[in-house]
Amino acid sequence: MAMKHRAAAGLALFLSTALLVAGCNGGDSEAPAESELYKNPVTLTWWHNASQDGPLKTYWEKVAKDFNALHPTVTIQIESIETNQLQRTRLPAALLSNDPPDIFQAWGGGEMREQVEADYLKDITEQVKTEAADIGSVAEIWQVDGKQYGLPYRMGVEGVWYNKDMFAKAGIAAPPATFDELNDAVTKLKAINVIPIALGAGDKWPAAHWWYNFALRACSVDTLKKASTERVFDDPCFVKAGQDLQTFIATNPFQPNFIATPGQNDPTSANGLLANGKAAMELMGEWNRGTLDTVAEDREALGKFIGWFPVPAISGSAGDPKAALGGGDGFACAKNAPAECVEFLKYIVSPEVQTGYAETGTGLPARKAAGDTVKDPALKSVLEATSGASYVQLWLDTAFGSTVGTAMNNAVVAIFAGKGTPEQVVDAMKAAAKK
Repeated sequence: MAMKHRAAAGLALFLSTALLVAGCNGGDSEAPAESELYKNPVTLTWWHNASQDGPLKTYWEKVAKDFNALHPTVTIQIESIETNQLQRTRLPAALLSNDPPDIFQAWGGGEMREQVEADYLKDITEQVKTEAADIGSVAEIWQVDGKQYGLPYRMGVEGVWYNKDMFAKAGIAAPPATFDELNDAVTKLKAINVIPIALGAGDKWPAAHWWYNFALRACSVDTLKKASTERVFDDPCFVKAGQDLQTFIATNPFQPNFIATPGQNDPTSANGLLANGKAAMELMGEWNRGTLDTVAEDREALGKFIGWFPVPAISGSAGDPKAALGGGDGFACAKNAPAECVEFLKYIVSPEVQTGYAETGTGLPARKAAGDTVKDPALKSVLEATSGASYVQLWLDTAFGSTVGTAMNNAVVAIFAGKGTPEQVVDAMKAAAKK
C-alpha cells in the first residue's frame, strides 16, 4: 500500500513544536531542557514484534530512518522479535539483565504494573502529557497509579475474521450475531467440507482468547474490573466461561491437530489457513489484518474476500453483549534509557507517524484523528465496533499480569486438549494470584 508523507521539513517543524510543548510542562527534574537533547551521539536499541516481512516491519524501518534524518546524533538499532518469544522470553530476561533494550513493546495493564514494581521502566508522565491527552482514555492502560510509563500506537477490539466467499457458498446470509448463529454457521461450513474455524493452540494464547470471550459474556463488567484490579476470581461466571468453552469445543469447529498448530508464523499457521482459503474463520485482534497479509500467498485475493464481525453474544448471559475484548500495542522506555528514547516514543505516536501507520493497513492507530485514513473495509468494521463498544476489557492475560496470565492460559489450553476442567482454570488463577 502506498504511503503519503509530508516533506522532512514539515516533520522537523512538528518535532520542534512537540519539543517546545514538552519543555513547557516542567515539574520533572529528570526531563532535560530542549537545548540538552541531541548534543551527543546516542544509540537507541528498539525491540518490536513486527518480525515477519511485510508493511509494518518496513514501516518501522522507515520511522527509524526518518527520526535519524531529523536528529543525526541518534542512531536506532532495530531488532524485530516474534511476539511470544519477545513477551515471554527475551524481554523478561533482558529486563533482569544490566543491558535491556532502550525502547520496547509494552502491552500495559497488569503486566506493566509488574514491570514498574520491579523498577524496570522510565516514568515519562511529564514529558508526554500532550500525547497522552490527544490519545485519550486508552492511554490510561499504559499508566500505573496515575503515572505514564508507555504510550500505545495501536488500539482496537477483537473479533472474528472470516472468508466472505466461503460464507456465501455455505449459504450463510449474514455474519453471526449470537453463538447460536455461529454454531449454525459451523454446521453449514462442515456441510461443504470447509474447516469452520482456524485455531493456533500451539501458541496457547490464541486458544485462551476463546475462554476470555466466554468470560466476557458470562461475567458482568463490575466482576471483570474487580478481577483486574484485585485478582479476585470467586465469581461463578469464571467457571461458567470454561463450561461454555467445553460446549463449544464439543461442536468440533476447529481444524485437525489444532492443539499443535502455531498462531501466526507462516502459511501453515492458523492465520495462514484463513489467509489462503483453507479455513473460514479465525478469532483474533485487529492486528490480524496485517499478519494475514504476511502469510497470504495471494494478497490481492485476500483483500477481496476477507471480512470481520464482532464476537457473537450469548443469549441470557450476565455479561454486557456490547462489551468487547481488546487492547493495543505500545512502547515503553527502560528506566535508564537516555532522554532521546522518550523523544523517539513521542515521535512514534505523533500524528504524522500515526497517519502513516494507518496507511499500512496493518492495524488501527491509537490517535483517533489518524483513524480517518483507514481504507481497508474489514479494518473499518473493527474501527466502528471499537467506537461502539460499551466497554473494552483489556486482554485478560495482560490485565491480570504475567503470573496469573500464564497460569490461566496453560489451564485453558488443557481444556482444549481434553485434559483440564473449568474448575482447574479458576484454581490455577487463584494459586498464581497468591505468588
